[in-house]
Amino acid sequence: MSPYMRLRQICLVAPQLAPVISDIAEIMGLAVCYRDGNVAKYGLENALLPVDTIMLEVVAPFKDGTTAGRFIEKTGGRGGYMAIFCCTDPDERGRNANAMGVRTANVIDHAPYHGVQLHPRDCRAAFIEFNHTEGSDDNMGAYPPAGPDWQSFVRKDVTQALTTVEMQSPDPRGLAEHWGKIIGVAVDGSELNLPNATFRFVKGASEIMSALEFRVADAAHVLHVARSKGLAVAGNEFLLGGVTFRVG
Repeated sequence: MSPYMRLRQICLVAPQLAPVISDIAEIMGLAVCYRDGNVAKYGLENALLPVDTIMLEVVAPFKDGTTAGRFIEKTGGRGGYMAIFCCTDPDERGRNANAMGVRTANVIDHAPYHGVQLHPRDCRAAFIEFNHTEGSDDNMGAYPPAGPDWQSFVRKDVTQALTTVEMQSPDPRGLAEHWGKIIGVAVDGSELNLPNATFRFVKGASEIMSALEFRVADAAHVLHVARSKGLAVAGNEFLLGGVTFRVG
């Protein structure tokens, strides 16, 4: 099997799941495929929505003292929480990160799924996780965090793809190079290009995952629904779940 690295999931964090999840579903024409009871041990509740083969997850703390709760307090709720990649060998990527001084924060071993989460302070801007599910290396294969039949919840009539993740930093080139070394992808200008998505690094006041860009069937319709939900729409974008949703 040849080595690969793909974006598998973006995780956002919110003080409560409602109305963020219902707003995302209705505005973007997506469907919730799973709510994972396993995250309760971290003091969280969650919901996942597939955007083609990339999962969009929102987590919310239901008790004090959670990592997600501290993230909200530290950032004022602005910025995405986690970028999750599927790859051939998560442990190898973890060892490579450790050699750079990026610590491992957590290892999740629920066969056939194996994940390595890196420390957000060392990653900068957001958590990075690498994972692999044994026996499912195709895009539409099994992915336990998204539930047993996530494929049947894919909706493409409104939103067709999550194309770009925007990362913001006072030193965008430095952050791009740092993430590129962790992920194992060379920087191309201000971008990291994966087979199924691009990470773009832009100048900003703080280091955060600042925006998600989507390819949609009808941008005007999406923006109209966002306005109807009371969101402030500017140009082709609106703020939801702590990040800017940009459609085109």
